[in-house]
Amino acid sequence: MRDKYLPYAFHDITEEDIQEVIKIIKGNWITMGPKTREFEAAICKYVNCKCGVAVNSGTSALDIAVASLGLKDGEVITTPFTFVATSNAILFNGLMPVFADIKSDTFNINAEEMKKKITERTKAVIYVDYAGQPCDIKEIKEIAEDNNLYLIEDAAHALGAEYNGEKVGGFADITIFSFHPVKHITTGEGGISVTNSEKLERKMRMLRNHGIDKDTEERYGPDATWAYDMKLLGRNYRITDFQAALGISQLKRIESFIKRRQQITKIYNETFEEIPKVTTQHVKPNVRHVWHLYPILLDDDIDRDKFIRLMREKNIGVNVHYIPVYRHDYYRDLGYDQKSFPVSENIFRRIVTLPLFPRMTDGDVLDVIEAVKETIQELKR
Repeated sequence: MRDKYLPYAFHDITEEDIQEVIKIIKGNWITMGPKTREFEAAICKYVNCKCGVAVNSGTSALDIAVASLGLKDGEVITTPFTFVATSNAILFNGLMPVFADIKSDTFNINAEEMKKKITERTKAVIYVDYAGQPCDIKEIKEIAEDNNLYLIEDAAHALGAEYNGEKVGGFADITIFSFHPVKHITTGEGGISVTNSEKLERKMRMLRNHGIDKDTEERYGPDATWAYDMKLLGRNYRITDFQAALGISQLKRIESFIKRRQQITKIYNETFEEIPKVTTQHVKPNVRHVWHLYPILLDDDIDRDKFIRLMREKNIGVNVHYIPVYRHDYYRDLGYDQKSFPVSENIFRRIVTLPLFPRMTDGDVLDVIEAVKETIQELKR
């Protein structure tokens, strides 16, 4: 057994990152300002998208994305196999989430199930690139276009992922990314909404700053006007410039982060192919999977909760991603029923997230593999 606990995820902050943050803290502008604009431009260049609006969390990015569409009533289809933020953003904006079941191999939303849920009240779709693997974007876009629906891509797991050779970021009307410490790059907390629509960008910029039509930066200096107008009902979702500085520094290393995640995953995949009782996530040939998470499925005769307990006793910090949204009490009270989602239920009952982050050594990876083997043997006795 390991002496030290290995978490399922961990950030990677260098001295260079720290020095970039210190420069901003010692400067004249520490809240949302020039460095934030620079960070937005850097992300847009990386994902090949025209416009980006950085905010204080991925959840905030989702909220302003939905709000910018100006939908007053109706439903938005999404996956139940996601963190609650995805569907909460729908509720925040006076709309109702409608869940469509997932695919049994990729754990992404099933486009055919999504199609079945469309009614005259459907206004948009939010699809989630689970674990860092893009959804079936072509099929989803065709369905959306045939039914005049907006598309939001929740790519909180998928910065750097590719679909048919193109980076995720410009396929949907709006795509959001997260910069939480366990994601591919971090700003501490943070997120961004990117779009190729200047109209949506303008609305999202106002929505992150109380609905006001001018940022503080625009009202600063001897030649600037003091006047501003509140045009939309927005919130305070501003990000700081020192967070943006950290993000810019981290973004310089994103390809090395992704490469290391893929190296670890390759070791896992090759080993687990030979281990009975374990199934890994299927990866489609037309995508670049960037592996935010490494999920496995246990066979039905292995008690998942006992497996987790025994793994943690071995100092391996396994986790579960995710409890389906409809299982939370708040959503139960809204009338959602788990019987309607047989694939999500089957996956949830069996899924475990293994540790995966760039600072893991090959020795750490082998410790995880050995612990999985030992724990399965213990549970088979």
